[in-house]
Amino acid sequence: MTGYPRIALITGADSGIGKATAVTLAERGYDVGITFHSDEDGAKGTAEEVRGLGRTCAVRRHDLTDPVTAARVVDELADELGGVGVLVNNAGTGSSRPVLETDYDEWRSVVSVDLDGAFLCSQRAARRMIDQGGGGRIVNVTSVHEEYPRVGSGPYCAAKGGLKMLTRVLALELSAYGITANTIAPGEIATPMTGQEDRPPQPGDRPGYPLGRPGHAREVAAAIAFLADPSASYVTGASLFIDGALGLMGPQAAGALRSADWREG
Repeated sequence: MTGYPRIALITGADSGIGKATAVTLAERGYDVGITFHSDEDGAKGTAEEVRGLGRTCAVRRHDLTDPVTAARVVDELADELGGVGVLVNNAGTGSSRPVLETDYDEWRSVVSVDLDGAFLCSQRAARRMIDQGGGGRIVNVTSVHEEYPRVGSGPYCAAKGGLKMLTRVLALELSAYGITANTIAPGEIATPMTGQEDRPPQPGDRPGYPLGRPGHAREVAAAIAFLADPSASYVTGASLFIDGALGLMGPQAAGALRSADWREG
């Protein structure tokens, strides 16, 4: 049995999946530390919801374009809350430019946020978990693009694929301490990051998706909460796809295309 504290740190929790995860874990009895990059009002809203559930919430700004400095908030939040049992690396950014048109600064910016930041935050959280004893949970939010490429998203796909493999190495190296490491790989989720509001997705508006709609942030949060729970102690090094079977559509979707517009991203 594990005995890690019911304290979860969640990066990028001002909206979308991060916010939904903070609220879901608070509902399940966790105190929560959250970070945000620019949406301070969104972070305050998340904190209010967590506190409204009777749980403690600590908030920090977190700029992962400077990942070495930003990762310090893991220790700051852990000190304020009294430890860390769960780390959810959710903060991320994307790209929408062909590889041949992507300059190095853009490449580094995306990889810094999506991979370097998760590496450094995981490192700090794992050290705290080991010192505490009792195990712990690391959940890295990647994307279906940890496995499947997308035109115009070279840095993003590279970072998410790298995070998948980093997570698997962490699973091996941290297993002796009772710490598990897994990825959650969402498909299209109705959040601000995909140009949508945090609202229930409309059924039937994605005919190319087997389930016919985007996902909801709370559906992803429920999967994260499962991996964060002590009952998931035998799940490590796994990638859990929350994509409505989108990833199964390769040959089926290719056969349905009637133009080469996909080459434009």
